[in-house]
Amino acid sequence: MTKGIVLLAAGGTGGHLFPAEALAHELKAGGWSVHLVTDSRAERFAGKFPADEIHVVPSATIGSKNPISVAKSLFTLWKGIRVARKLMARLKPKVVVGFGGYPTVPPLLAATGMGIPSMIHEQNAVMGRANKALAARVKAIAGGFLPETGGQYSEKTVTTGNPVRPAVLEAANHAYEASTDGEFRLVVFGGSQGAQFFSKAIPSAIAALEPADRARLKITQQARPEDRDEVVRTYADLAIPADVSPFFTDMADRIGHAHLIISRSGASTVSEVSVIGRPSVLVPYPYALDHDQAANAAALASGGGAKVIAQSELSTERLASIVSKAMHDPSGMATMAANARKAGKPDAARLLASMVEAIAGGKSIAQFKGAQFKGERP
Repeated sequence: MTKGIVLLAAGGTGGHLFPAEALAHELKAGGWSVHLVTDSRAERFAGKFPADEIHVVPSATIGSKNPISVAKSLFTLWKGIRVARKLMARLKPKVVVGFGGYPTVPPLLAATGMGIPSMIHEQNAVMGRANKALAARVKAIAGGFLPETGGQYSEKTVTTGNPVRPAVLEAANHAYEASTDGEFRLVVFGGSQGAQFFSKAIPSAIAALEPADRARLKITQQARPEDRDEVVRTYADLAIPADVSPFFTDMADRIGHAHLIISRSGASTVSEVSVIGRPSVLVPYPYALDHDQAANAAALASGGGAKVIAQSELSTERLASIVSKAMHDPSGMATMAANARKAGKPDAARLLASMVEAIAGGKSIAQFKGAQFKGERP
């Protein structure tokens, strides 16, 4: 016998689905039945997502100014809302939770129109377009970095943090060990665009280091398949041990063993680095929609948990200087690691699940915040 059905709505990309997946595990452990509604792109996740059922609802984004394209998108959205309403009527969920991306729009519009308790979770420090369109309609907003004061919807916002993978929580169990004069482990990663920039910038900077510094380095670097051979060749010529790959299945463990991280500042990245508690140089992707990466990075840097540098300011000489100074400042790196850890929210999945249960149970967001303030389990 379950407590009822929670319907999670998430776009078909990892950035939206992974936090929904973490919440799903938490809710199922608490006795809830979990259903996922998404678009056709997420069908490849069917074997991994812990949902009792996965439902595909038509949806579309209105990204074109072409009148015909806009009309087609609106028609698809209208169809999606109709399908979602039929789904809600059949499942009778206690609560619907959206995680962003345009596939969340039809189910959340259907749910709010039918009076079903609904909320959204926003990973980034700047709300995405889908969530922005839904924010006024839902009862509550959970945020990875959204502030609880000063924002347009602050009265119904709770900064839960972003749920992270179990491997990240495992890596967080290991304290940061500063490198004094021995091996210095540098970890470099980013999305596909980030990897492209770093594949050229980082090896050049490493080549500019003093030989004694290069001799201490061990590097993990994410690189696109078309860039990998050149990056490997550069490090081999410099006699630097390096693991270079388009993807690492054990990245959480590598972050946990890093002395310094250089990366983009997507919401998941910033959340994982802060939960594990490692010093980082964050380089926001300059062409990110709404500049959300810059805002994510600023949220961590404000407490001394990271340094933020614009890509346009990262010359070879400056990058080399950053790495060299980090290698010779173990106490500073340890302080940054501690500050990053203070900003981390390892219990984000549990807190988010509590918030979902409160909304499902008819509590207002004010009551939920009050219970938090008193130290109660909401």
